[in-house]
Amino acid sequence: MPDFNENLHHHANPSTYEIARILRQRQTKAEEILWLLLRNRKAGNMKFRRQHAFENFVLDFYCHEAKLAIEADGRIHDDPNIKEYDDVRTKRLNECGITVLRFTNDEIETNSTLVLNAIVKWIKENTVTQKTG
Repeated sequence: MPDFNENLHHHANPSTYEIARILRQRQTKAEEILWLLLRNRKAGNMKFRRQHAFENFVLDFYCHEAKLAIEADGRIHDDPNIKEYDDVRTKRLNECGITVLRFTNDEIETNSTLVLNAIVKWIKENTVTQKTG
């Protein structure tokens, strides 16, 4: 099990876990909507975690099985400095084998079905799922 946890969190430090815990208590409206769509394996039968600690980052939503991070971006992500940070962060996550899908809060709040369909489409095209039955 230690290997799984190390891979799952990629040596996240205790302060990152604490930040993730706080963020789970302070979800944005868009994060609440997206969590309702993702939780309990509603998206492609994949398990997502919310505000997941990974290295020094907190991923809004993360599916370890698919190596998929979903980010809900508010207007602050329009700031050039934040965009630059997001690019560095995404590059590092990609190096760890994680794909990052980004959606604006506006997209999530006004067209959650389209967002969910895009996530499910990515899962179907990029993962091998086991059939039950």
